[in-house]
Amino acid sequence: MLSSVFMPFVEESPISVMARGMMERALNPDQLDEWFDTTAQSQYTRDLLFSSVFDLMSCVVLGSHKSVHAAYQSKQIGVSITSVYNKINGIETEISAGLVRYTVSQTLPIMQQLCGSGQGPLPGKRIKLLDGNCIEKSEHRIKELRDIAAGPLPGKSLVVYDSQLGMPIDVFPCEDGHAQERSLFKEVLPTVELNDVWIADRNFCTVDFTCQIASKGACFIIRDHKNYPWQAAGKEKYVGKTETGKVYEQPIIVYDHSGNPHTFRCIRVSLNDPTRDGDTNIYLITNLSKRSAHAKKIAQLYRGRWTIETSFQHLAEYLNSEINTLGYPKAALFGFCVALVSYIIMCVIKAALASVHGADVVENQVSGYYIADEIAGTYRGMMIAIGTKPWIVFRNMPLADLVKLLRQLAANVNLAAYQKHPRGPKKPQPKRKSYKNKPHVSTARLIAARTK
Repeated sequence: MLSSVFMPFVEESPISVMARGMMERALNPDQLDEWFDTTAQSQYTRDLLFSSVFDLMSCVVLGSHKSVHAAYQSKQIGVSITSVYNKINGIETEISAGLVRYTVSQTLPIMQQLCGSGQGPLPGKRIKLLDGNCIEKSEHRIKELRDIAAGPLPGKSLVVYDSQLGMPIDVFPCEDGHAQERSLFKEVLPTVELNDVWIADRNFCTVDFTCQIASKGACFIIRDHKNYPWQAAGKEKYVGKTETGKVYEQPIIVYDHSGNPHTFRCIRVSLNDPTRDGDTNIYLITNLSKRSAHAKKIAQLYRGRWTIETSFQHLAEYLNSEINTLGYPKAALFGFCVALVSYIIMCVIKAALASVHGADVVENQVSGYYIADEIAGTYRGMMIAIGTKPWIVFRNMPLADLVKLLRQLAANVNLAAYQKHPRGPKKPQPKRKSYKNKPHVSTARLIAARTK
């Protein structure tokens, strides 16, 4: 399917070929610019194409260039660096969010083919994990920030993660870094669909959010906030044990703001070990019926919510998802959304590997960090050697042929090169000595004095 020009990289770095091929398939310049022209509300294209800006930012996110300026200097764009930054600083948050949704629409058929049509933990329902992500403080480069000691927050987002596909599928960015997550609920609710199951932590436990999800024919599992008003509709009953503790269940009634009653279930997990906040009990509110999910199943599903938090950790570890030189909120959020796009591409790669080598092997043994490192280290040289035109073959390749090619490339991957090395439990940090009038010490002298 691929010409001979690809062969050295197919043999030595098939993961890099998969990554670049998927970018060409889902986000090639012609498609991106057409999408931007039909989506943008206030921005428009004059001399600087949106695809060029995306290319610059993706190079920084993937690590093939250290900064936007470094990526700019390596490419022939034809506009000044000031024009580039002005474009990035003005990208609408709707465009950044839409870019993620567009990427999902392009990759979803591929993921479905790679992952198969197996039933999830709740047959007939789609589990969506929802959580917030606050972009870390930026540098004080903007004029208004230079005399402020506090860390400036350039924005935050709510991210939706599909647990069965194992990838983010939606994002709701907000320029106000101090905004409450609940202020974004009005944007999330229109996306709720029949047979969804939304799983979230206690920050999302409000009467309006839970009752509106229920009114749309969808379901939720949300940890109880202490201020969530419910009334007991029956006695609490013991259900059984899980790995984390004993499970109890109780029917409850919640009244929405119009005074309409909603019958939900309250699942209490009496923990074997307290949480890091010292909680010995976790209360979960759900409208899933007993027929759909046993109380112990609900407790297990909520426990799986950590996967979205892990994905945020992976974004920070594998990709340059929070570029702290980008202080303007629109620019910082665009960078974060480009990182989500890159992470989605990585999810496709892992799905291809799993379809060949087995899901358990890839999940437990393959490190996303080394996959990202391979792509970053190979990308620039690969593009010099191959150029841009040969990649066009990925654009119109029939879906069945593309999936077959991804599996062939995945079969050629030496998994030992991407082996995970999980560390053991951290040792307690010893109390450090302070030396009077000695701010520095010689490492060599301390080692030489080491007792064996």
